[in-house]
Amino acid sequence: MNARARTLLAAALVLGIAAGPAAPAALAHVPTAPAALAGASAAPAALAHVPAAPLPVGGHAVPEADATALRAAISGLPADDATAALVRVSGTDGSWRGSSGVRDLAFGRPADPAGRFRAGSVTKVFTAATALQLVGERKLDLDRTARHYLPELVPPSYGEVTVRQLLDHTSGIPAAPGFGDTLEEAYAHRFDLHSPHEMAASAMAQAPEFTPGRSQHYLNINYTVLGLLVEKVTGDSYAHQVGERILRPLGLRSTSFPGTDPEIRGPHNRGYQLFTTPGGGTELRDVTVWGVTDAWAAGDIISTTADLERFTRALFAGKVVRGPLLEEMFTLPDTSVRTYRTGGPAQYSAGLSVMTLGGREVWGKTGGRWGYNALVAATRDLSRTLVYSVNSTDAKGRDTNATAMDIVVAAFGAPEAG
Repeated sequence: MNARARTLLAAALVLGIAAGPAAPAALAHVPTAPAALAGASAAPAALAHVPAAPLPVGGHAVPEADATALRAAISGLPADDATAALVRVSGTDGSWRGSSGVRDLAFGRPADPAGRFRAGSVTKVFTAATALQLVGERKLDLDRTARHYLPELVPPSYGEVTVRQLLDHTSGIPAAPGFGDTLEEAYAHRFDLHSPHEMAASAMAQAPEFTPGRSQHYLNINYTVLGLLVEKVTGDSYAHQVGERILRPLGLRSTSFPGTDPEIRGPHNRGYQLFTTPGGGTELRDVTVWGVTDAWAAGDIISTTADLERFTRALFAGKVVRGPLLEEMFTLPDTSVRTYRTGGPAQYSAGLSVMTLGGREVWGKTGGRWGYNALVAATRDLSRTLVYSVNSTDAKGRDTNATAMDIVVAAFGAPEAG
């Protein structure tokens, strides 16, 4: 893959991982051999083997060239950029499953392929699907304003922002302030509790970034407001609505919303984050236990690769959002809408984004929480789907995780360099 293509893929994968203020500069570089991983790198030889799990009855394997590339993409873990990786590929092109790395660095047990993980902004796909279901039921209208539904919350200065503009990040609402600018600050406040109402109010107490519908700026706050809209028009909690509308019908038994609980309940592979030390060195810290109330409807979901694969296939097949409304998830804003500040083309639809990989149009969503990166992606015809969880030591950093990038290229091919 040439440098231009690699840069394009890196930009695409990092979208959605840092959904608020930019990640601290200290995360932009991951040293080749962090001291904390020196011992872990000498993991048992068995961990270097990445077996493909049995395929579903009636399924067939991906071509051997693809399987070889996928095995190579996740071999050698734990490494300096990731401690574990879980991958599922499926579709009419064939299926493949693999895992690599360790469940925890302390004991070096092999990673649990069925382990739960924080999926971060993949949550937005569930939120968008729930909102579109409510549009189908005439409880929400894409062209009505958020203020119409939440007059006590949305001030007149944001009175023109519509439901559709929240879904595709063209609202102009800035990020909620006050969550710190460095990894150390975030870590110190990892157990703070945040109210979505207070976050939305503080965001909209600021001046708009731009006129609604004129630019696109991917920010969590849009989906925080959407979660509040779901609660307003249903008279129910956001988490319960997603559970009743999506999780229960699809049998996603290992997917949950943690609320105020900072733990990952059930089997999981621990997450680690690379920190800089006062002396200029680096260390890894276990960041598995970390509150996510700041993310809520924008990024707090916990799931498994099996559940996310099932959800992705059902969504793309029209079994979650039905009829013309599904097209909202595969339609970018008008070409006149440009990305805020950079001026590049808009890249987000309602809940998803798109990229051309290996000559194919691929739609999906990345997600990142400290210690964890995740992705769901598929071609429209479901000829190939990809779900991964990578326990990244550089999650939410400015650079794309190398293991995650290799998995995407192995599954779909390299991006078009243009």
